Parts: sequence; C-alpha cells; structure tokens
Amino acid sequence: MSVKKILLIAAGVLIVAAIVGGIVWRREASITKVATGKVVRQDLVSQVSGTGQIKPKTYVNVGATSFGRITHLYVKEGDHVKKGAILARVESVQPEATVSAQQAAIAASRTDISSYTAAEKTADANIAQAKADLQQKQLDYQRADALYKDQLIARQDYDSKKAAYDVANATLQQREAALAQAHAQTESQRAHLNQAMASQRANFDALDKTISRAPFDGLVTNVPVREGETVVVGIQNAEGSTLMTLADMSVITAEVKVDETDIVNIHLGQTADVTVDALPGQVFKGHVTEVGDQALLRTTGIATSQSTTGTEEAKDFKVVVTLDAVPENHLDQLRPGLSTTARITVAQKPEILTIPIQALVQRDPAMEKIYAANDGKAPKDSVAAATTDSSKSQVEQGVYLLKNDDGKVRVQFVPVTTGITGSTDIEVVSGLKQDDEIVTGRYQVLRNLKSGTVVKRDNAAAAETELSTS
Repeated sequence: MSVKKILLIAAGVLIVAAIVGGIVWRREASITKVATGKVVRQDLVSQVSGTGQIKPKTYVNVGATSFGRITHLYVKEGDHVKKGAILARVESVQPEATVSAQQAAIAASRTDISSYTAAEKTADANIAQAKADLQQKQLDYQRADALYKDQLIARQDYDSKKAAYDVANATLQQREAALAQAHAQTESQRAHLNQAMASQRANFDALDKTISRAPFDGLVTNVPVREGETVVVGIQNAEGSTLMTLADMSVITAEVKVDETDIVNIHLGQTADVTVDALPGQVFKGHVTEVGDQALLRTTGIATSQSTTGTEEAKDFKVVVTLDAVPENHLDQLRPGLSTTARITVAQKPEILTIPIQALVQRDPAMEKIYAANDGKAPKDSVAAATTDSSKSQVEQGVYLLKNDDGKVRVQFVPVTTGITGSTDIEVVSGLKQDDEIVTGRYQVLRNLKSGTVVKRDNAAAAETELSTS
C-alpha cells in the first residue's frame, strides 16, 4: 500500500474521531454536573453562638465615703485582696479631733455620775440619821404627852417635846426629797452620757469612713485615683467618687449577646462551650444562668425601651453563661473585659437522619411535576398558566433526589420536613431515608435546577472547595 493511501486513511480516521468526539462532547456538555451526597445517620448537635466579654458574677465600685485627700493607697490594679483588707485612707484630722473631744466629754459625764452617786449615798446616810432622830423624838414626845396628861410636867415642857418631834419629822421628809433629787440628777447625767456615747458612735463611724476596706475576697480591676487626689462623696461612678473596682473572681461569667432569632431556643441550665480570644485553644465549660428579657439595639447596646429612635434595626438579647470549674492555672488569666464567644447547646439528638444544609431548596411541587414530565423543561403554556395562577402556588422546602431512569441519572424534587440544625447539617424528620443520594451543590446549579433534569455526578470540585475552606 502506498504512502499516499495510508495518509488518506489516517486522515479519514481522524476526521471520524473528531466528529464522534464532538458529538460526545456536545452530549456531555448538555448534561448538568452536580455535587452529591447521601442521607446519613449521625449524632447532631444544635448550637447558638454569642459574643461578649468575661465578667465576674459579683463586682462593686468601691466609692468614697468621706470627703478629703487620699493619704494612703495600699493596692494597685491586678492585686488580690482578702475581705476586710484596708484598701485606702483619706485624711482624718477633723474626725479624729471630734472623736477626742467627745471622748473627753464622755469622761466628764462619767465623773459627774460618780459625783452624783456619792451624793446619793450621802443622802441615804442623812435619811438613816433623820429616821433615828425622829424615832427618838417620837419616844420623847409620847412620854411627855403621858406626863402632861397626868399633870406631872409643865405645858412648856410638853410643847417643847412636841415641837422637837415635828422638826424631826420635817427633817426626814426634807432628806428623802434630797435623795430623790440626787437620784434624778444621777439619771439625768446617765442620759447625757448615753447621748454622748451615741454621738461618739457616729463620730467613730465618720472616722471609720476615712478607711476603705474590701467587702469580699476579690481582684482589683480598676484604680482611677492616685495618692494626693481629693475624693468626694457623690453619685456612683462620678469622677472623684470611685476609688477602685473590686471583682469577685470566684464565680466567673461570660456575658454575651445572642441574635433575636435564636433567643427563643435558649433556656436556663443549657450547657455551653466558652472560648476566650486571649486563650486560643482553651475551652471552658459553663451553663446558662440568665436570659435577658429586654431587647438591645445592636449598634448602640441600648435597650429598646430606652431608645428614642423609631428606626428598625437588628436586636440582640443578653445571655449570661456561668463558667463551671476553672483550672487554677487560668484563674489569673481570665480578666474582666476579655472578649469571649459562647456556643450554647440548645438541642442534641443521637443517631438521626441528616443532610447538608446547602442541599435544601424552596420549590413549588406542582411546577416540579410539570418539569419532571418534560425532562426538566416545562411547556410554555404550563409556565404561563403557573405564572398567571402564582397566587395559588405553595412553595415548600425539599431536596433533589437522584433517580436512575433508563441508564440516565435524573433529579426529582422531594419535599422534606426538617428538625434541629447543626453547624453544617440539618435533621430530616420525613421525606427521605438513609443512603438516599441527593444534590448538595453547587449553589449556581441548585438555584436553577428542575425536576427531570439529566445530571452527572461531579464531586471533585466540591471536594476541592471543602478542602480550601477547611
């Protein structure tokens, strides 16, 4: 065979191969490529996330309780203090002088009481003497009376004895009155002493308020003043009225904001995983201890009840997660104000059917039946009728299920009922069974996909996308 014939035959084969390849290429190009996945049974955890900051459960602003200049400041930010420890002192010259003056007045009152008590004893002795004298004068008078009746003594002697008896009786009454007066003076002085002591307690209180003490064991988180500055008793948090902030770090919380669409799923006692930006890789366990009832504007953090603007904007709710046991090596690292994220577990189900969230689409089942009967396309009259009667269409959520049809793989829209939502998967309550193969992507394909469309599995691109995002 000549070379010319061989070349002609080779050229013919190439032309035929090109024609066949073109036909195959056109056929393959007309087939929609989709990423697929299967319905699997697995444990699913639904979580709600919120961001916020670390806060102690109990903290106080230690305010100034006395006006004056700070003479001593015993702590600095970051110090741990015990309950009752002295934190600061304010000048106390005037309170100390008032206490000393009142102490002298109390001592004088006690001396007066001692004097009046001695006067009472003297009055008691005078009464005893007056009683003895009266008894003697009474006996003399009785004898004189008997003798005078028998006319044995003169009238003058009788009158003398009677007068002496009357004088003794009056003297006794006088001395009893003096005793009562002495008692009254003593009681009056005791009342003055009690009054002085009550005033002294107020003076001691004023003096004690020049000393600031820790109300509980805690961490000093803020000291806005310095020695030598003058502090005033005023409104809480006003400049010059707050000495420092003390936080009780024995109970640590994460105060986070949760989106309004998720707050309905959060309840007291739910467990949470708390992470702190400053401690990467460390997860702290906690539980929900407070769920706010007041919506907060996301841009300002102001409660909606206090906002004067009428604009609509996204809202959050405050949720407090109390950390459980915190390791000792992290107690000093968890400082108030650190940025934190709390992932609250709102639902958890074992061994349930799940699908990827991105597989869900919204479709009208009636239209999907029309598409399925026409290989993914609908007659113009059917589309026009559906458009005209769009008010009666019922959009449902579902997935596209892969079906083998005469050697071809087609998709069919299947409505599904879903349950709890995880980070990437969602529970399927009804509509699918385990190992069903469904379309999971890509988004551009899913957006325009119709029932009855012939598809081809292409999971390579999906795997590359997943690898790049992981």
